[in-house]
Amino acid sequence: MISSQNVLSHELIGLDILVSGASNPHHRGLSGTVIDETKNLIAVETCQGVKRIQKMHSTFQILLPSRELVEIDGSVMVLAPERRINLHEKKRIT
Repeated sequence: MISSQNVLSHELIGLDILVSGASNPHHRGLSGTVIDETKNLIAVETCQGVKRIQKMHSTFQILLPSRELVEIDGSVMVLAPERRINLHEKKRIT
Protein backbone atom coordinates (compact mmCIF):
# COMPACT_ATOMS: atom_id res chain seq x y z
CA MET A 1 0.00 0.00 0.00
CA ILE A 2 1.29 3.44 -0.90
CA SER A 3 2.15 5.69 2.05
CA SER A 4 4.22 8.77 2.79
CA GLN A 5 7.17 6.53 3.68
CA ASN A 6 7.20 4.61 0.39
CA VAL A 7 5.68 7.02 -2.14
CA LEU A 8 8.92 7.22 -4.15
CA SER A 9 8.91 3.47 -4.73
CA HIS A 10 5.43 3.57 -6.28
CA GLU A 11 3.91 4.65 -9.57
CA LEU A 12 2.64 8.25 -9.52
CA ILE A 13 0.41 7.99 -12.59
CA GLY A 14 -3.21 8.40 -11.58
CA LEU A 15 -2.50 10.36 -8.40
CA ASP A 16 -3.72 13.91 -7.82
CA ILE A 17 -0.89 16.44 -7.65
CA LEU A 18 -0.36 20.12 -6.90
CA VAL A 19 2.74 22.05 -7.95
CA SER A 20 3.43 23.92 -4.71
CA GLY A 21 6.68 25.47 -5.89
CA ALA A 22 8.43 25.82 -9.25
CA SER A 23 11.11 27.91 -10.88
CA ASN A 24 8.60 28.65 -13.65
CA PRO A 25 5.99 30.98 -12.11
CA HIS A 26 3.33 29.72 -14.56
CA HIS A 27 3.57 26.23 -13.07
CA ARG A 28 3.08 27.25 -9.42
CA GLY A 29 -0.37 26.30 -8.21
CA LEU A 30 -1.17 23.95 -11.09
CA SER A 31 -3.13 20.91 -10.02
CA GLY A 32 -4.52 17.85 -11.70
CA THR A 33 -3.85 14.17 -12.24
CA VAL A 34 -0.47 12.69 -13.16
CA ILE A 35 -0.83 11.08 -16.60
CA ASP A 36 2.82 10.43 -17.49
CA GLU A 37 6.30 10.64 -16.04
CA THR A 38 9.75 10.70 -17.61
CA LYS A 39 13.19 11.09 -16.11
CA ASN A 40 12.92 14.88 -15.94
CA LEU A 41 9.22 15.70 -16.35
CA ILE A 42 5.81 14.98 -14.89
CA ALA A 43 2.82 15.37 -17.22
CA VAL A 44 -0.28 16.60 -15.44
CA GLU A 45 -3.81 16.69 -16.86
CA THR A 46 -5.25 20.05 -15.73
CA CYS A 47 -8.39 22.02 -16.56
CA GLN A 48 -6.29 23.89 -19.16
CA GLY A 49 -4.97 20.69 -20.78
CA VAL A 50 -1.79 18.70 -20.31
CA LYS A 51 1.09 20.53 -18.65
CA ARG A 52 4.62 19.16 -18.43
CA ILE A 53 6.40 20.17 -15.24
CA GLN A 54 10.15 19.94 -14.75
CA LYS A 55 10.96 17.83 -11.68
CA MET A 56 14.33 19.36 -10.81
CA HIS A 57 13.20 22.83 -9.81
CA SER A 58 9.75 22.02 -8.47
CA THR A 59 8.02 20.93 -5.28
CA PHE A 60 4.93 18.75 -5.45
CA GLN A 61 2.10 17.92 -3.09
CA ILE A 62 0.69 14.49 -3.87
CA LEU A 63 -2.63 13.23 -2.57
CA LEU A 64 -2.34 9.53 -1.76
CA PRO A 65 -5.29 7.12 -2.03
CA SER A 66 -5.50 7.16 1.80
CA ARG A 67 -6.22 10.95 1.46
CA GLU A 68 -2.81 11.71 3.04
CA LEU A 69 -1.04 14.72 1.52
CA VAL A 70 2.72 14.31 0.93
CA GLU A 71 5.11 17.06 -0.17
CA ILE A 72 8.07 15.95 -2.29
CA ASP A 73 11.04 17.91 -3.61
CA GLY A 74 11.15 17.07 -7.31
CA SER A 75 14.95 16.80 -7.30
CA VAL A 76 14.71 13.46 -5.45
CA MET A 77 12.55 12.12 -8.30
CA VAL A 78 14.94 12.94 -11.15
CA LEU A 79 15.28 9.40 -12.41
CA ALA A 80 13.37 7.36 -14.93
CA PRO A 81 10.31 6.09 -13.05
CA GLU A 82 11.31 2.44 -13.39
CA ARG A 83 14.80 3.17 -12.03
CA ARG A 84 13.43 5.29 -9.16
CA ILE A 85 11.02 2.53 -8.13
CA ASN A 86 13.73 -0.16 -8.22
CA LEU A 87 16.26 2.03 -6.39
CA HIS A 88 13.92 2.74 -3.50
CA GLU A 89 12.78 -0.90 -3.36
CA LYS A 90 16.42 -2.01 -2.90
CA LYS A 91 17.01 0.56 -0.16
CA ARG A 92 13.90 -0.60 1.70
CA ILE A 93 14.91 -4.29 1.52
CA THR A 94 18.43 -3.82 2.92
